[in-house]
Formats: sequence, structure tokens, C-alpha cells
Amino acid sequence: MVDSVLKLHAAVLAARTRDPAFSRTAKLIGEGVPKMAKKLAEEAVEVGLEAVQADRERVILESADLIYNLVVLWSEIGIAPEDVWREMDRREQLYGIAEKLPKNRAVKQAESQGTEAAALARAVSRED
Repeated sequence: MVDSVLKLHAAVLAARTRDPAFSRTAKLIGEGVPKMAKKLAEEAVEVGLEAVQADRERVILESADLIYNLVVLWSEIGIAPEDVWREMDRREQLYGIAEKLPKNRAVKQAESQGTEAAALARAVSRED
């Protein structure tokens, strides 16, 4: 998957110079961040709707569209896949790979102070 996202990112960057009349990616990039964000949101909703319908194949197809639109948006605002991988690695170190960052402000604040403070804040927030 990582290799595929890296290849997709490189292809999206290359598409920036193509003629929008012949490249859907170039056309989307030319339409700007608001259009890219709208397409990303639409694909996310479609993934969710297909999941509710338990249509595995459609979820797979829509997920690929979602990843494509995410990478296009990243490319426009200067984010490389490696930037996201680094953040995922950081989160894994703090919370484990299958955990999302907590919304608790104390935990977020503690993270900026170091891992010991973050560990304590996480333990306290779990008791809530």
C-alpha cells in the first residue's frame, strides 16, 4: 500500500503539467483546493454509505477513489506521503498503531511536554 501511495503521489505531481483537457487529475488540480476538498468529502461519504449497505466491493472501489482524492489534495498543499507516515509513526509510539489520538486537551498539552507527561495524561483520561 505504501508503495502504491508513493507511486500515486509521484503520478499526481507529474500530472500537474499535463493538459487539463486530457488529464482528469490536471483538471481537478486546476479547479483548486475547494473542489479537491469537496471531492474528498464526497468520496468519504460514499465509502460510508457503501459500508452501511455492506457492499464490500463498492467499499473497495470507493476507498481507492478516496485515497486518490486525498493524495491529490496532499499534493496541492505540499504534503508528501512520508509526512503522513511520520505522523502515523509518532502516534504509534504514543498510543499504539490501532488507536486514534485522544480529543482530551490535557493529553494534547502533555504531548507537547514529552512522552512521560503524555503517558500520565493518557492514564488519567482513560479513567474518565
